[in-house]
Amino acid sequence: MMKTENRVTEMLGIQYPIVQAAMSWLTDAKLVAAVSNAGGMGVMGPHAGYQTRPSSPDEVGQRIRNEIRKIKSLTEKPFAVNLYLPPDGQSDPYSKATFEAAVAEGVRYFVTVGSLNRAMVKEIKDNDSMWIHRELTPSPEAAKMAEQHGADILIATGYDEGGTIPQNKIGTFSIVPAIADAVSIPVMATGGINDIRGVRAAFALGAEAVYLGTRFIAAEECPAAEATKQDIIQSKGSDLIMLSSYSRSTPHQFARELEAMYRNGESSENIEKRISENGGVSNSMLHGKLDEGPITINTAIDLITEVKSCKAIIHELMADFIRE
Repeated sequence: MMKTENRVTEMLGIQYPIVQAAMSWLTDAKLVAAVSNAGGMGVMGPHAGYQTRPSSPDEVGQRIRNEIRKIKSLTEKPFAVNLYLPPDGQSDPYSKATFEAAVAEGVRYFVTVGSLNRAMVKEIKDNDSMWIHRELTPSPEAAKMAEQHGADILIATGYDEGGTIPQNKIGTFSIVPAIADAVSIPVMATGGINDIRGVRAAFALGAEAVYLGTRFIAAEECPAAEATKQDIIQSKGSDLIMLSSYSRSTPHQFARELEAMYRNGESSENIEKRISENGGVSNSMLHGKLDEGPITINTAIDLITEVKSCKAIIHELMADFIRE
């Protein structure tokens, strides 16, 4: 049995070193609270709790505040809000609205994804908040830079992950120890971790927590459509197809069309633009229209065989940390 406390659990005020990833469209108050109540940390992702795109940054801010209040009605445990960080020197009105609304509601834990944006990072740190950072394409150099600018915890993303895939094609087993060796702050591992063996491997490689997306899509409390959950359970990693250098999916109609475009030389950027214009994963993963969007999941889906509660998932993956 491993120690029940480490730097991540102490810094985040959680029982187990497991954090639910910030998935676009696929989180809401029910999921976030369920993860936090079970001893992990839930994270509000983009569009949390909603099924339509916002019309303005002001609407984003109001939606964030509404969902945070719902979370607080369901749990007293810590939870985090996801923030996109645009390239340094740029600003994103939606990210700004998200941050300001979260701060106004008392949130002090932020999971950022994107570039090292010094202005936004300064705001997070000036607010006396915990900053957990994930580079889309991680590297030891970027990790060191984030640490120098005040990151409290880093997320090391392997090529095995679902969602937006790193561009360096370095697997979880390779990137986690490289980043853990490069910095002195704690590292979370993400990418293809779906069972206790993956958790044990992540810790053996130097991680102090795991950051899970795909496994929590197949949770009872996740707002993803039942068709999406069953698609994950019935699919294998060998079924997945590449839609661009950034996305992989189970093979359904829209995904196959994009795969053909990619194979015929269409740029990844144009394909990703088409995915975005088509609603991203909202049609396919949230509403269950599998033929109308990608199903972006990690490569270890063979290990997910049933839908379970967040509590059951966490107890299964965190068995080494549970005191009898």
